[in-house]
Amino acid sequence: MQVTHLRDAHAYMAPLHHDVLGLRLQGHDATHTKSFWVGLSYFLPGGCADRSVTPFEKVYVVVEGELTLTTDENEQVLCALDSCVIPAGEYRAIVNRTNRVASMLVIIPYASTPE
Repeated sequence: MQVTHLRDAHAYMAPLHHDVLGLRLQGHDATHTKSFWVGLSYFLPGGCADRSVTPFEKVYVVVEGELTLTTDENEQVLCALDSCVIPAGEYRAIVNRTNRVASMLVIIPYASTPE
């Protein structure tokens, strides 16, 4: 078993994210996962992830607060414990339109086997 205590999680800056702090909970430099990694993102009020696309699917789980996710198809507001899957190849943008910090778990497969 590999455990990451929140107090020991390493911060990372995700590309195309603004006023968002990410903490690595599993995978990459945190643990030795082989197929996916997990991050915890804190979105400040007005914090956002610019419209972008990835070649693999992702799972988002809002832990606290409220985040608005926009795709080319629609827009959804996710609240605490709401979740969604963003399919591979789908564009998405995320914004915190509230005056409270929002947090979200991010589960993403590796693009290739981690080193």
